Amino acid sequence: MKLHNLQPASGATHKEKRLGRGEASGKGGTSTKGNKGGQSRAGYSSKRAHEGGQMPIQRRIPKRGFNNINRVEYRVFNLGQIEQLAEKYGITEFSLENLYINGLISQTDNVKILGNGELKSKLTFKVNAVSDKAKSAIEAAGGTIEIVK
Repeated sequence: MKLHNLQPASGATHKEKRLGRGEASGKGGTSTKGNKGGQSRAGYSSKRAHEGGQMPIQRRIPKRGFNNINRVEYRVFNLGQIEQLAEKYGITEFSLENLYINGLISQTDNVKILGNGELKSKLTFKVNAVSDKAKSAIEAAGGTIEIVK
């Protein structure tokens, strides 16, 4: 084998389709793009959600509701849940770090404590928000609360 007789394997290469090179080529005239319209023109690109002249879905469906950009979403824990979690994971300090380490919240979650249920154990809380009922129940059980921003 020598350099002058190297060639690709049979069927590995194909001839380039030469468009718009006269009628005799079989690919002249409209260059295989059909007749008229945007797709036959140079530089054509369809817009997102274009449905070929049919009314697009985002215009067919009516607007509903309102999204408040200032809304603060909280991951909510009730006192009853907290009692169970404290026993299960052996937590004495209910902080964002402890909850994240135990896989109960994601790193960006805000945590709010609500007063549904009973709290018997003395726990320390470092959370983003606490309801009034939960605050009084925690303090009655001998726990402390620190609001973290």
